Amino acid sequence: MKTNGYTGEIRPLVLLEGFTEVVMCPVRQSSHAPANSEQPARQDGLLSLIEKRRSLRKYRQRQPDQSEIDRIIRSATYAPSAHNAQPWRFYVIQDAKKKSELIKQMAAKFRQDMEKNRVKEKVITGRIRRSIRLFSQAPVIIIATIDMTGMDRYPDTTRQQAEMVMATQSLAAAIQNLLLAARAVGLGGCWYCAPLFCPETVKSVLSLPDYYIPQALVTLGYPAENPPVPPRLHLDEIRFIL
Repeated sequence: MKTNGYTGEIRPLVLLEGFTEVVMCPVRQSSHAPANSEQPARQDGLLSLIEKRRSLRKYRQRQPDQSEIDRIIRSATYAPSAHNAQPWRFYVIQDAKKKSELIKQMAAKFRQDMEKNRVKEKVITGRIRRSIRLFSQAPVIIIATIDMTGMDRYPDTTRQQAEMVMATQSLAAAIQNLLLAARAVGLGGCWYCAPLFCPETVKSVLSLPDYYIPQALVTLGYPAENPPVPPRLHLDEIRFIL
């Protein structure tokens, strides 16, 4: 390979759709440089982005531009999906009344479930207040759903359930992209699974089609906190070589 007087490792330059950081930069070593010269440090923007992502629950009261939100969601759509069906559907809640009604109705269902489990009233009240506060203070709420109409259909329960799992996995990959893209443009987010426990409530408040299945609620905004890195399991605990 012709290197125009340079030898050493040359890594390709890769840009990600929707990201502002360079993932990998070309690194060249001059053939005339001393053998013991310091090598340029590798700048791997994507790995750094992944490691710096945090689940944020406190935001500044500054509304992100719609163009920023659209850019983030656009990046989410570059996730892999089963059959390339792209079963994800995202609802950005902008209307204040709609947002308030959604939070109120979800909290009511949350209370019903805890009462059925005979949770003490003091605990119920505390949990309800916290969930309302977390969702209400977020400048942006996104409801992530799956649409099964593009997935394969089977007559038996086992394979049909597998299709459901595949659609859910596809959406999960898209949400991860969404959160990383938010970090890349200076926003923060948090992924909540609350809609899984009250799908009919979410569908009713937002007037979603019957074939849309709510899976997650994502809050977005400009960070007002910088939480520490949560403990991670050691590699030996989660990686097995056979």
